[in-house]
Amino acid sequence: MLDSYRVSDDQQTIEDLLARLERERLEADRLYNVALTAVDRALQTVPASPPEPAAYDPSRLPDVNAAWNTLPTGAPVFDSSLKGRLGRFIWRLVGPALEQQQRFNGAVADHLNRNVAAHQEVGASLAALLSTMRNELQALVRFESLLVQYLQTITVYVDSKDRSLGGAEIRQRLALTEQRLLALKRDVENAAAQPRERSAPASPDGQSASSTAPFSGSIDSLTYVAFEDQFRGSKTEIRRRVEDYVPVFAGASNVVDIGCGRGELLDALRDSGVSVRGVDISPAMVEICRGRGFDVERGDALGYVAKQPDASLGGLIAIQVVEHFTPAYLTRFLEAAYHALKPGAAIVLETINPNCWMAFFETYIRDLTHQQPLHPETLRLLVQASGFSNVDVQFRSPVSEEDRLARVELPSDFFAPGVAPVVDAINDHASKLNRRLFSSMDYVVIGRR
Repeated sequence: MLDSYRVSDDQQTIEDLLARLERERLEADRLYNVALTAVDRALQTVPASPPEPAAYDPSRLPDVNAAWNTLPTGAPVFDSSLKGRLGRFIWRLVGPALEQQQRFNGAVADHLNRNVAAHQEVGASLAALLSTMRNELQALVRFESLLVQYLQTITVYVDSKDRSLGGAEIRQRLALTEQRLLALKRDVENAAAQPRERSAPASPDGQSASSTAPFSGSIDSLTYVAFEDQFRGSKTEIRRRVEDYVPVFAGASNVVDIGCGRGELLDALRDSGVSVRGVDISPAMVEICRGRGFDVERGDALGYVAKQPDASLGGLIAIQVVEHFTPAYLTRFLEAAYHALKPGAAIVLETINPNCWMAFFETYIRDLTHQQPLHPETLRLLVQASGFSNVDVQFRSPVSEEDRLARVELPSDFFAPGVAPVVDAINDHASKLNRRLFSSMDYVVIGRR
């Protein structure tokens, strides 16, 4: 009955997911088609261009050059005869007008000769301009046509991309469903094999983990595995980060990884020859680690450490764990760890840096299982108060420069009275805010027994 309920519940969730994806696809397709139709309707055609201008005709210019000079060179000479005196009289009447006409004719001929080349160049330029405009308009129309064809073709690509993204989400959901069903199957088999109720590991508040700790049940703990996969980082990335802690335990044996999670640190320490075992309150995390061949026990941190013999552990590490503890639970855990560790053995506690604004709002409050942000100085003091010595705080995972406030850099040759002090003040404020808000995402406290 329980099996059928879980299956139908997950199937309904997947159906809702598929329905949502289909609605989103149809709406995106509708909007895309509306936009594509608008682009298609805006396609242009090449407008009719005016004809090229007629070529400049200089064929009559030689005639003008030959005929413009209508008067003989120099003024006419008349003798003292009656005919001469009559000619002189007539010249005084018409001579000035004929000379003026002569000058006009010369000016016209000169003007025509001077502008032959200009008229020819204008005609050639107009012809070239019309040809260029015609070619460019034709190219624009071809581009618009090709653009519409591209937009029509890309629809197939977008649809396949949507199917790929939707398929990835469905595969993730199906994988989680399959893991839950397997966990449920194991619980049912264990319940059938051991009908008497077994006690669950204690939570930080002293109650059963299954009743108080989020994601601590066999089935719900798989949700936290998915949470880790999505937000904490990939196994490869976490393995790279935990490599820094391997030298701390060089030569040690019987090291315990509290809250071992998916086993990245267990893997790194085992590869370096350090004997290590883990403990985690999450059944899913325990199953993952055991499947990889690690010695991992299910239990809470305090309960596990408190039952270890005094001076028996060669080291203890808890990465991103202590922020899940209440203050009272944390102090008891540190006291138990002090007694369980060998003299000289290291305790390593990594947690989120609440002094960093970005770490607090991007990392700390995202996880529902976090109980208490711990100031670096507070955690160091608590470790020292528990008896550990040589306690040091190291900051890790600095915020990238892209996410920090940028400084104002003035060119070396820049000079403007009164600007430099303003720039210095802005840079000083940026540095202060970067130190307080965008420093390091995590820190680690390291002490020795």
